[in-house]
Amino acid sequence: MNRTGLKDVPLFLAYQAVSSVFFLLPRPLCLGLGRAFGRLAFRLDAKHRRLALGNLQIAFGSSRSPADRERIARSSFAHFGQVMADLIKMPFLSDRRRHALLRLEGEDNLRRALEGGRGALIFASHFGNWEVASLPGSRMARLNIIVRELDNKLVERRLLRLRRSLGASVIYKNQAAHRVLQALRRNEITAILIDQNVLRREGVFVDFFGRPASTTPALAAFHLRTGAPLLPLVCFTAPDGSYRLRLGRPLAFQPSGRKAADVLKITQLCTKIIENQIREKPELWLWFHDRWRSRPAENNG
Repeated sequence: MNRTGLKDVPLFLAYQAVSSVFFLLPRPLCLGLGRAFGRLAFRLDAKHRRLALGNLQIAFGSSRSPADRERIARSSFAHFGQVMADLIKMPFLSDRRRHALLRLEGEDNLRRALEGGRGALIFASHFGNWEVASLPGSRMARLNIIVRELDNKLVERRLLRLRRSLGASVIYKNQAAHRVLQALRRNEITAILIDQNVLRREGVFVDFFGRPASTTPALAAFHLRTGAPLLPLVCFTAPDGSYRLRLGRPLAFQPSGRKAADVLKITQLCTKIIENQIREKPELWLWFHDRWRSRPAENNG
């Protein structure tokens, strides 16, 4: 890890202050404060508000009115605030309370996938509360998540501690290939979020809401190399603050032997599943991420 710098301290102190307050408050009040902060951010953060509204225009166009797109964007900010609030509150909850908040559907799909002895690859997106989704899956086998290390090293250490408390072993992106292959050989689970923009030279372009989106090929590459089953996971946030996790059946895919074509086909298939999840509940996705930032080479002047 890189050395901690003085620039990391203010954000860390703010995190510590919020954490100290949340320790004393009941969880419903913490979630309410998170939503309120998210709505405030929607009003004050013009850059990300414009980005969210622009993304919604790309995704839905005239099928959604401007007022509806603004409602979804505002709800997305509020939801993200709630997710962050719950991540801060989670370490103060008992294991019994945490498990009571999570209901997993499709557990047998993962159990049967692991019977093959090749591990399992779970793919998901920044939808619902993607961080807590690791908790129920880790009860069946060791669960590894691939993440990008935060620039703020102090906050990263706290997040690492939280992720471990939720049952996840963290694999940073720059260490991923070797460690993921080892994990799958040990019949472990590896979870990958595949819904964020990657650099053009690192991604493959697949259709996402009708526009080419640069997407990590890692999930498909790991599957083709190991034969580990691919399972979709989605986490819905319920109005009462609990979570419903839906784990789908392993995807049926017959490789053609042409690696590049197979990687593209698998990545498109998985991305379309994620798109359909977002269409079901668009306010639960991270619309202020610059998903279409990278462009295909022919689109650059």
